Amino acid sequence: MSQIKKEDLKQEVFDLYDDYAHNRIDRRDFTQKLSAYAVGGITVASLMSFLMPDYKGQIQVKADDPRLKSDYVTYPSPKGGGSIKALLSKPVNTQKPLGGIIVVHENRGLNPHIEDVGRRAALAGFISIAPDALTPLGGYPGTDDAGRELQSKRNRDEMLEDFIAAFDYLKGNKDCNGKIGVVGFCFGGWIANMMAVRIPNLAASVPFYGGQPAAQDVASIKAPLLLHYAALDTRVNEGWPAYEAALKANNKAYTAHMYPNANHGFHNDTTPRYDKAAAELAWNRTVDFFKANLS
Repeated sequence: MSQIKKEDLKQEVFDLYDDYAHNRIDRRDFTQKLSAYAVGGITVASLMSFLMPDYKGQIQVKADDPRLKSDYVTYPSPKGGGSIKALLSKPVNTQKPLGGIIVVHENRGLNPHIEDVGRRAALAGFISIAPDALTPLGGYPGTDDAGRELQSKRNRDEMLEDFIAAFDYLKGNKDCNGKIGVVGFCFGGWIANMMAVRIPNLAASVPFYGGQPAAQDVASIKAPLLLHYAALDTRVNEGWPAYEAALKANNKAYTAHMYPNANHGFHNDTTPRYDKAAAELAWNRTVDFFKANLS
């Protein structure tokens, strides 16, 4: 079997994966359409394996990292009923209250990658909370395929309320200084945008390739925004010109970056859509932005 290299794959392969990852095609259609690119000794099975996330080999900050204190906590779910489970992380030996960061997962629940991002945020000097919006349905089920299916059963506006509740939870945490920001990816990027609309005292919002709010909602945004987009992500980028026009018309504070030759999901280092240079630059910008607004 030929060794698959990211640079040897056509952009259509990544576009197909994007359709599959966002439930626009099912697994059968994905497999069937992928077969057109299984050439030169590359099988459909090997292509599928290459495109799927690798959580075991790509965790940057381990769950037991001695520099951090990470524990699962719960807080009330306003709409889902019961409680929401979340990973709460902070540096050990915290001497003073820290800025808070809500880390919002993609459309598949709190998987190992997003838990890792939550710990990365804590390692940067913040107290972070990474909620699992799938908690009312049993929580992240262990695979992204099952996670997407489960998340599709929840109303996204109800999930938004659960992440707004995470803001309230952090606000009351003794280790938080009361200044709270949010970073979200894909679905979480939409949540980050909408939390800026909904929470007047949100201190900062960083959507990664997130869907945009309606133009009429932009006037409600108070938080400064740092927006990350991938140049090859035509689906999400379609909404950016209207969003930017509304931000300008309402004199909102924002900085937007378009990362060339990057795909949707470029920050996620568990799949071949990962773009190391873009991801590291975007994350460094994000940490600097939070340090400027949450301290």
